[in-house]
Amino acid sequence: MAIQPIVMMGDPILRTVASEVDAFDDELMSLTRDLLETMYHAGGAGLAAPQIGCSKRVIVINLTTSMREQGYGEGEGDIERQHLVLINPRVAWESAASNKEPEGCLSIPDLDEFVRRSTAIRVEAVGVDGADLEFPAEGYFARVLQHEIDHLDGILFVDRVSALKRHILMKKWKKIQAEED
Repeated sequence: MAIQPIVMMGDPILRTVASEVDAFDDELMSLTRDLLETMYHAGGAGLAAPQIGCSKRVIVINLTTSMREQGYGEGEGDIERQHLVLINPRVAWESAASNKEPEGCLSIPDLDEFVRRSTAIRVEAVGVDGADLEFPAEGYFARVLQHEIDHLDGILFVDRVSALKRHILMKKWKKIQAEED
């Protein structure tokens, strides 16, 4: 396992539709381990393969974070570290009900904005063992899944806000980038 550098906004891989995974081999297992290690190291709620420079339809979700958002566990030791690995995930159904909640992204650090997302979804995917998966998700868990699946389609959270908000976010991002140089 290795912690990988996270690709930042501006890299073309984040705007590319990721390729379907068709080989469930050692290379896929290595990728999923790298994604998990990188996500936990960065303190993320989820991570998509394009965020570490790999254009494959693979995401990992930090279930521990999702469980804490739902009110389970108070301290570090209250919930055992848990995660979900999804291959070729897609949103098969989404509720008409939606809400706006703040989102950020490991590929766009120091920026966040309210994003409208469906409050409930149904996801279809494949597990690392090649078995088909289908499950419902609600609330924060649904939001994280939608955010990470968007990454596989070349969509960033800033694409889901109004043109005015996006303009403001891009100006702020350019300022942050200039300060880092």
